[in-house]
Amino acid sequence: MNNLRKWTALVLSVFLVVVLCSPKAVYADAAEGDVIVILGEDLTNDQKVKVLADLEAPNNATELKVTNQEEHKYLGNYLSKAQIGSRALSSAKIVIGKPGSGLSVTTNHINWVTNDMYLNAMITAGVKDAHVTITAPFDVSGTAALTGIIKAYETTTDTKIPEEQKQVANEEIVKTAKLSDSIGVEETTTLMTNIKEQLAEKQPQTREAMQTLVEDTASNLNIAIPEAQLSGLVDLFMNMKDANINWNAVGDQLDKAKQQFTDFIESEQGQGIIASIKNFFVGLIDIIKGWFS
Repeated sequence: MNNLRKWTALVLSVFLVVVLCSPKAVYADAAEGDVIVILGEDLTNDQKVKVLADLEAPNNATELKVTNQEEHKYLGNYLSKAQIGSRALSSAKIVIGKPGSGLSVTTNHINWVTNDMYLNAMITAGVKDAHVTITAPFDVSGTAALTGIIKAYETTTDTKIPEEQKQVANEEIVKTAKLSDSIGVEETTTLMTNIKEQLAEKQPQTREAMQTLVEDTASNLNIAIPEAQLSGLVDLFMNMKDANINWNAVGDQLDKAKQQFTDFIESEQGQGIIASIKNFFVGLIDIIKGWFS
């Protein structure tokens, strides 16, 4: 089981790098193919040039700015002022996809928050049917990027996301990143996705029922949640419940994300990459064996 999960995580990582980095078609239609770039307000001119190049931003893309004040507004309850910092540097690009296409994420210079963590948090916030690219001028944690992504999505789609959902999505980013430090990235992603699927199906109303759901889901996955973080995780999902999130939409977006992965794995390109990965490890094992011959 552990080997299977490791292989799945490895293939998923390759999938995110290879497939999600592929160029997307850009359409003139305002709903599909619309491109918006959101830049950290404190980027220097040289940093802005670098970030725009990393994002492969088209010349006609709409540009917005996200401020450090906005970052503190949405992260201040979950991170210290020192951790958030005094400069807004994280930047992002959103390309709106056709209805029903699902979400995808690409990151660069983000060293703490993973693609799947962004994906889960965006689904919580209500972002859908878009390809999102996130970067910074140098390596950063990535916690502040969600603020800009939501702002860009609201502007692009003329959709107002409730403040409660924005707050809980940012809370999710921070708490899942911290949990991954304790139990691992793969385990955290699997746990969060499965809990959301259970929430969409069962929708528990009390804290006791929520904690039971979280503990049972973790137990079924053979994942041990540290006692010090269990309460905070239950708080997170209770906040999701109180934010009146559309769990049917959440379940739908999760299904689309999993289907994208399945389609890729079953494709000729996906099978070729899997074969390359296997050949790499076989060759690596042969080299190691040679050291001891």
